[in-house]
Amino acid sequence: MKSKHLAALVCFFYAFTVWAGESFIVKDIRVEGIQRTEAGTVFSYLPVKVGDILDDVKATAAIKALYATGFFKDVRLKAENGVLIVQIDERPAIAQIDINGAKEFEKDQLKDGLKQAGLTESRIFDRSVLERAELELKRQYISRGKYAVKITTTTTPLERNRVGINFDIDEGKTAKIRQINFVGNKAFDDNELRKLLVLKTPGILSWFTKDDQYSKQKLSADLETLRSHYLDRGYLEFNIESTQVSITPDMQDIYITINVTEGNQYTVSDIKLAGETLLPEEELRKLIQLEPGEVFVREKLTESVKLITDRLGDEGYAFANVNASPELDKEAHQTAFTFFIDPGRRVYVRRINISGNDRTRDEVIRREFRQMEGAWHSTSKINLSRQRVDRLFFFNSVNVETPPVPDAPDQVDVNMSVVEKPTGAIMFGAGFSDREGLILNGSISQNNIFGTGNFLSLQVNTGSINKTYAASFTNPYYTVDGVSLGFDVFRRNLNTRSLSRVGTFRTATTGATIRVGIPIAENDTVSFGFGAELTSIGIFDDSPQRNKDFVAEFGRSTSNLPLTVSWARDRRDSAIWTTSGTTHRLFGEVSAPIGDLNYYKLSYAQKWFYPVSKNFTLMLNGEAGIGDGYSGKPLPFFKNFFAGGNNSIRGYDLNSLGPRDERGIALGGNKRFVGNIEVLFPVPFMQDDKSVRLSTFVDGGTVFAGKADLSAMRYSAGVAVTWISPMGPLKVSLAKPLNDKPEDNLQVFQFQFGQTF
Repeated sequence: MKSKHLAALVCFFYAFTVWAGESFIVKDIRVEGIQRTEAGTVFSYLPVKVGDILDDVKATAAIKALYATGFFKDVRLKAENGVLIVQIDERPAIAQIDINGAKEFEKDQLKDGLKQAGLTESRIFDRSVLERAELELKRQYISRGKYAVKITTTTTPLERNRVGINFDIDEGKTAKIRQINFVGNKAFDDNELRKLLVLKTPGILSWFTKDDQYSKQKLSADLETLRSHYLDRGYLEFNIESTQVSITPDMQDIYITINVTEGNQYTVSDIKLAGETLLPEEELRKLIQLEPGEVFVREKLTESVKLITDRLGDEGYAFANVNASPELDKEAHQTAFTFFIDPGRRVYVRRINISGNDRTRDEVIRREFRQMEGAWHSTSKINLSRQRVDRLFFFNSVNVETPPVPDAPDQVDVNMSVVEKPTGAIMFGAGFSDREGLILNGSISQNNIFGTGNFLSLQVNTGSINKTYAASFTNPYYTVDGVSLGFDVFRRNLNTRSLSRVGTFRTATTGATIRVGIPIAENDTVSFGFGAELTSIGIFDDSPQRNKDFVAEFGRSTSNLPLTVSWARDRRDSAIWTTSGTTHRLFGEVSAPIGDLNYYKLSYAQKWFYPVSKNFTLMLNGEAGIGDGYSGKPLPFFKNFFAGGNNSIRGYDLNSLGPRDERGIALGGNKRFVGNIEVLFPVPFMQDDKSVRLSTFVDGGTVFAGKADLSAMRYSAGVAVTWISPMGPLKVSLAKPLNDKPEDNLQVFQFQFGQTF
């Protein structure tokens, strides 16, 4: 930049020497020295026109204006018989940029970085910009641990006043973190503290995770993790005194030293409340997670402040301020906390504003709100409203802000902004199941048809065991109270002939169902269904005698009018990446006595998720079912319960557990029990990817006919992976049966891939 200023001063000085005392009327203007630049471009920037009087001031302004374009290295003005001659010396243009030796980055990625620095093809060449571009390249390599990188830049003049720029890059070796040392730590040894850090010394997976490459941002995050670790264990006086990062002269090895002062471990001696509490003290104390006599935990203190603030927010005090002030007793190593509460002014919601919903109607979003306009502000209701809108799955993101209303200190607005995502899909695909082989599927669905929130779908699924053709429609708000109404028509074909050790039969069921769902609480729904089914039954020579007896009694075609009732409760924190909460489902089905079949089935399933740590979640699952016939008729064999396979007891073949006939063929039963204990955790080097999850498990269960016999229970243990892929869910398990019998059909490796309906 200094060179630019110097050249400008020289030009200005030259202008003064030319025009001093020589003002004249410009009769014409001529441009000399241009090669690429059009004369019209020069005229457009030149602040002098034909007919103007050119004096010292205007000449200086003209040179300054042309030089400021950056197109020219030199600008001079001359006069000949009233003609203004503009003599220019153009800067060269960049014709091409070549990068050689780059392996760590794609060349296009490096060129994007150069472009951000101002260096790209077709632009005017500027030496200062080139220097900035070199620094940008080095910065990118240093961010990857390439501290020894060397960049050699050459510029080659080309015809028509252009230049070519060539970057020769010697990347060198990536610097590795060879050692991380701690100084001053006594309560926790170096190995324990190193496990907390993201930065690591080279390990087996470092080639993939890159965690052995130094990053200033990662170190800052690690230091905060270290601070939280100590403060959550009572070390209130903990401090990081200094951090030294050194690199060897060959730029290959990095050493990190962290100097800490731990101080003493403090316990909580007393909890006090002060200020304008508004709410009963007993209620507020229940929100405080700290207890006198226990070791101080900063996480509990932070959570206590949040719970009190949110509780006051539920009463309309949206801007409540809660501060916890410590009183240290350094001799006794104890601390007392006083929670100072300033509720501020009570406010109510003036208006709810929604933006970003170009397709979805406002009413579809507003009917999910639990915070009402004109009501007192409630933090929990606003959060619940955001969660309910998010669960619609119509949007990529849902954000809520509560800004105060200008000139109205007792009012706030609730501004919800959404980013819509496509809710319609036409899908054709294929999957493969270890039992069903190739599965072809296709669907046309719209979760938010015409922006009304209604659901419509047409689905087709083919497989050697199951074939399904179905159409569904659901209006989730058939009434303003949230009562849903849905219809289904379907045809389901089931053929068990390809299943080993399962009683062979074939059914083709055509039917229709009408569904009504009634919300009875925020997370609870009771549903009722009435259906009509016509089932044709086929048997084979090797079919179990029980199946043949059923066909002999009821014929090859049966009619059924099933009545269903169910109760569902979902209190999970997420439907895809669940870490806490529970689900309950109670389902009952009974056939109307006017049909050919008289039976009932009742089942209950519960899942419980508990966060053991930040990355590990314990899941307990229990399922139980019972069914039978009534009025002297049996439970139809094709309505039996089955167990075994990837969705019940892994390690055993699909539907192979339970009662068998004299040939060892699985018959199913009228009672079913399945239990699973599973620990879920992310893939170690893909912790931010919410589509892939690993687990270890223990499964148990079986199917009974008649009196339950616990000796028939089967157990297995193993590992599994679940991937929500763009083509559908992939479930893979590797299980070892723990108490298998000779008659059991085992299947250690099981998988299912592709979307099924």
